Amino acid sequence: MKTYLTIIFNSEGSSPSDVRNQLLNLGFKAAKGNYDFIYDWDDRNASIEDLVWFADKVHAALKNSNVFFTIETI
Repeated sequence: MKTYLTIIFNSEGSSPSDVRNQLLNLGFKAAKGNYDFIYDWDDRNASIEDLVWFADKVHAALKNSNVFFTIETI
């Protein structure tokens, strides 16, 4: 299972490197292609509660950074 994250930056918001650092601290890896960052659950079968908790962590990490993000877990 992996969680994919796409970021939409704003010129008035945090720099891409600051956002990257926040996400790397959460365990994401930077990616190229359709998604900007990927979090690998290491074959753990995360529950819905785990996924919501993790989305809350991403939200808290990016709060006040003035970026938009989307999360997709497959």
